Amino acid sequence: MTHYDDAMKSATSSPIKAVFFDIDGTLTSFATHSIPQSTIHALKKLKELGIKIFICSGRGPSYMDVILDMMPVEFDGFVGTNGQYCFDNHGFLERQYMDREDVGIIVDWLAKHPEIPANFVEEDRAYFNFINDILRNAWKSLGGTAPKVLVDGNRAQHATDHDMLQISAYVNDEQQKEIISLCHNVSGVRWHPSFVDLIPADGGKPAGMQRFMKHYGFDQSQVMAFGDGGNDITMLQFAGIGVAMGNATDDVKSAADWVTDSVDDDGVMNALVHFGVISQ
Repeated sequence: MTHYDDAMKSATSSPIKAVFFDIDGTLTSFATHSIPQSTIHALKKLKELGIKIFICSGRGPSYMDVILDMMPVEFDGFVGTNGQYCFDNHGFLERQYMDREDVGIIVDWLAKHPEIPANFVEEDRAYFNFINDILRNAWKSLGGTAPKVLVDGNRAQHATDHDMLQISAYVNDEQQKEIISLCHNVSGVRWHPSFVDLIPADGGKPAGMQRFMKHYGFDQSQVMAFGDGGNDITMLQFAGIGVAMGNATDDVKSAADWVTDSVDDDGVMNALVHFGVISQ
């Protein structure tokens, strides 16, 4: 376990009232494709203490059920598509769609690169323009946590007719830069090396977190966040305490206040105990 700065937020001035969790590589293991028992125990302890727990993921709304079905704990709210879609089970709903002109630019770019698959995420569905081996291998890496793949090339061609939360394109870094340079309000975040999530540039996980913070009256110092991928960097920087998993990439670790153990080595539990949020 490594602490990047012993003086940085080793104790909080305000008690933690909410904890936001990424899913893949944070709550669930890429090795076992399940949620460690220690993590389940930690989530239950947070609930017993009255601390709100939230999912904060790049997954779209229709891709969360496969994870929630594994959870023996009820979350207080969900931040999906990297901050663009926020909801709970009690009627709270706020969302931010991509600019339709930007969606059109991305669709046109993909039409000129017919070898590149992309996932189009709407409020009630998510679908691909087509599938190839790169996509199949990426989905295979998620194991039992992978949602079903729906292909709807015709709807993808007419994506500007629908409200789009996110488009995930299976492109490399240079292609990602090219797409973003053509758009007006788009940024790209990655949690898997095979694809980039294209979202509004003024969106992101912190924007989603702030929606729930405003709803419940939390301030930044009362919020903790856990993540492991590139799309978690701004979330960890924004939270009062940002914790990177031991299996996180180096850039994520550098952005965090604390680096805990890996998801498979009780990382969530150990960090919550370290900061005194819960007892063992």
